[in-house]
Amino acid sequence: MKVGLAYTSTTPELIELVEREVKKQLGEEAELISLQDPSILADVRDLGYVFAAPAARLIEMYMKQILAGADAILNICSSVGEVADCVQDVARYLGVPIVRIDEEMCREAVRMGKKIAVMATLPTTLRPTTNTIHRVAREMGRKVETIDVLVDGAFGLDQDNFKRLMAEYSGKAADRADVILFAQGSMAYCEEYIAELYRKPVLSSPRFGAAALKKALIEKGAVKC
Repeated sequence: MKVGLAYTSTTPELIELVEREVKKQLGEEAELISLQDPSILADVRDLGYVFAAPAARLIEMYMKQILAGADAILNICSSVGEVADCVQDVARYLGVPIVRIDEEMCREAVRMGKKIAVMATLPTTLRPTTNTIHRVAREMGRKVETIDVLVDGAFGLDQDNFKRLMAEYSGKAADRADVILFAQGSMAYCEEYIAELYRKPVLSSPRFGAAALKKALIEKGAVKC
């Protein structure tokens, strides 16, 4: 079995987290087709939204993974998650599910509370994530409120300073939120730290994305339950 991992930006921590969770769900024998194109996220950050060129490069990445034999693809970046949404008809036609790393996490947040603090280090990640939360809430027949928390200055920091800044900004939302959601997979290593610090449920995407990937492969018949 082969699975595609589509990255638009990476850190060693993110790669380790994603691959560990995918292997935990699918087993060590799963072959990972990992492709990266940092220019996609760089272009989205520069303009402030997803436009034609980076979207086309991401779709090209999916196609390369399909041509390499991927049975399913995990889209890692929440900033471009809506690109994955727009190609679902093609994915179904080709028989290769394209799974967003963050969608099931958003569903779990809606199950857990009415006030959801959405934390991100990039403004381009906040809107797609809050859009997804409100979409799945509508599908689930629930009403939720999202609290945007932009962790200003965190992008590119080392782990210690990143955790310090995450703690500071989490405190601004913890009293108002039922659950804290990390919009970017690269934030996941702070999940337990922030949960213990503020005694709030904290959700990050790698484990949810890996579980959703397995579910898609089971529904396809490529993996047994």
